[in-house]
Amino acid sequence: MHIKFVEIANFRKLLSTRVDLSDTTTLFVGANNSGKSSAMLALRRFLVPQRCPFELHDLTLCHWPSIDAIGQSWISANQTNEIISLDITPWESLLPTLDLWLDVAPGEMHRVRDMIPTLDWEGGALGVRLRYEPDDLTALYKDFLAAVAEADNLRETASAQQAAVRSEGNVDPAPPPKLTLWPSTLIDYLSRRLTRHFKLRAYTLDPSQLKSPVKSQAQLQPLTASSLPIDGDPLKGLIRVHDIPAQRGFGEETAKDDDDGASSGPAGSRLSDQLRSYYSKHLDPGKGPDAKDLGALQAIEAAQDAFDQRLTESFAEAFREVEGMGYPGVSDPRPKVSTRLKAIDGLNHPAAVTFTVDVTSVEGEVTPLLRLPENNNGLGYQNLISMIFRLMSFRDAWMRVGKASKTIQVVEIEPLHLVLIEEPEAHLHAQVQQVFVKKAYDVLRQHDELKRGQTFRTQLIVSTHSSHVAHEIPFANLRYFRRLPAGMAARIPVSMVINLQEVFGAKNETQRFVTRYLRAHHADLFFADAAILVEGPAERMLLPNLIRNNYERLNQSYVTLLEIGGSHAHRLKPLIDCLGLLTLIITDLDSVDATGSSVQPQKNGWRKQSLLDGPVHERL
Repeated sequence: MHIKFVEIANFRKLLSTRVDLSDTTTLFVGANNSGKSSAMLALRRFLVPQRCPFELHDLTLCHWPSIDAIGQSWISANQTNEIISLDITPWESLLPTLDLWLDVAPGEMHRVRDMIPTLDWEGGALGVRLRYEPDDLTALYKDFLAAVAEADNLRETASAQQAAVRSEGNVDPAPPPKLTLWPSTLIDYLSRRLTRHFKLRAYTLDPSQLKSPVKSQAQLQPLTASSLPIDGDPLKGLIRVHDIPAQRGFGEETAKDDDDGASSGPAGSRLSDQLRSYYSKHLDPGKGPDAKDLGALQAIEAAQDAFDQRLTESFAEAFREVEGMGYPGVSDPRPKVSTRLKAIDGLNHPAAVTFTVDVTSVEGEVTPLLRLPENNNGLGYQNLISMIFRLMSFRDAWMRVGKASKTIQVVEIEPLHLVLIEEPEAHLHAQVQQVFVKKAYDVLRQHDELKRGQTFRTQLIVSTHSSHVAHEIPFANLRYFRRLPAGMAARIPVSMVINLQEVFGAKNETQRFVTRYLRAHHADLFFADAAILVEGPAERMLLPNLIRNNYERLNQSYVTLLEIGGSHAHRLKPLIDCLGLLTLIITDLDSVDATGSSVQPQKNGWRKQSLLDGPVHERL
């Protein structure tokens, strides 16, 4: 079993898009503000809502007027005493939605019994819709109108006060101050009451109604009038989700992780925090001790008894002074100081992790052992070590390694493990970025049970702005987030997602060339706003100076400059068209005679020639 794809609708910039996931590592690429973070956030919001609750701005902005129109219709109906029908139909096209499609083998049907659409379903594609919707429309309707009525009463009170001032002859020539009271619209009301009235619900989808995207826009199937939400959480016990957010704050004080091993907030994560969390969940001898832990527990108890004895002796004189003041009396309890030592206390300090510094030895002298605290190590290595340790912790928490097998109530391991990593390249130089993204999936699978078969599947999603990271991932595993300007697909700028595996169709020479070319040039195309393709190294060196000295606006834009021979430029056309990049192609024109044969160029013998007239246009 694995996740084939997700379809996200009405969530921030993602109006309606499909995101295919590979069986192993999927890489999200695209320019800034193209929707990569929105997609990662959508997966958190829908799959782990208890850790990542929804916010008002998760609703796509272009739907806000429609939601306000619903609220205004409620107000109008209330003013005219009109009876209206409260149903979900007007909301359906406005609500944040995530359709999760799985590929389920026949032998795994028992794991998805709550999502099986029909009795004749025997495996294969299986979908479930997660929708953030009003929990109780009647309660929302009444509470909204009550808030509106209260605001109206306050406005009337303010108007009455102003009228009273005028009636006394104290007329202020200045206009009355502006007064805006909450809620002015239904959106304004939901800005404070969204989580009170909205709830995440799941619905079964029909695989036979599944449609392919049209122009990279997902075609979500409508729910029938008889569709009922699934009781409980159908994904509980099915998918385990862990994530490493983009904001990791190295060099700052850190927030402790929660019990699930995932980040509890945007603050950073020092290695000492990671070690302490890992030790507490998997190694602490105080949690479900076994025979291997007896020696450590005995040593801790002996140390505690010796410390208690020393404390009793140290505080004896102080307690005698207290007795001189009349306490304790005959029947009063007597004070006693005692300790409680735990194994994890040894890691609960800022210097729990240090780094040993190499020191050259001198003959006849004892070589000193020098150590630095972890904050003195480079930020890049802090990020690298922290991410690797988190991945290990995610894997062991999923597989119930060590003490986790005794402390977690649910014994059965989820068959799917989804791990999200945002911007792993922070503080890392190019080579380390490449090594990390190549090895991250292997770290998540470094367990005997995971090596033996495909009973438990791991899927890793990485979002990045680094061409070096994109360089190391197979072309077929890249998902490009393309920005669509306002008016192209909606009234506001939105995004679409392109599966680069489908750009060239079946494998052919063009796909092989483009793949090799992008790997050689670090995939700059995926992060640019525009591209300039030049013939060779001479143009590659000359053009930046030409732009810098003559085109100020172009010099401030995110433009990638790629060197590619004129005979191969046409091979990039399907990719550039798919990415929607504004592209300028500058190639030289070989000198030829009237018969078309190459000749040596003559001084002052060149002429201007449009690309539309030359062989470049014919090739493109």
